[in-house]
Amino acid sequence: MRIIVIFNLKQGVSAADYENWAKTADIPGVNKLGSVDGFTVHKATGLFGSDEASPYQYIEILDIKDMDGFVADISTEQFQAMAAPFQKFADNPQFILTEDL
Repeated sequence: MRIIVIFNLKQGVSAADYENWAKTADIPGVNKLGSVDGFTVHKATGLFGSDEASPYQYIEILDIKDMDGFVADISTEQFQAMAAPFQKFADNPQFILTEDL
């Protein structure tokens, strides 16, 4: 299963601060979870075939082994403390659940 998260930063949040946290805490922390096969964060750079900006600044892609294990992993106090800054950075993130065809 893959979870795709799309979001913009909250007003006044520094992209450098968010990206530093993502690189030093979020990406390594999520990738350590036993229920996660892989986690990447991507900065949107535009829309293909257009000069327009992307409607979202960032995209996260989580490949998880199973939802029950993932929910258990992210429910721990340790993970919640590590992930708490995400709520300060991200403005209304959308968590899209997917499955392969």
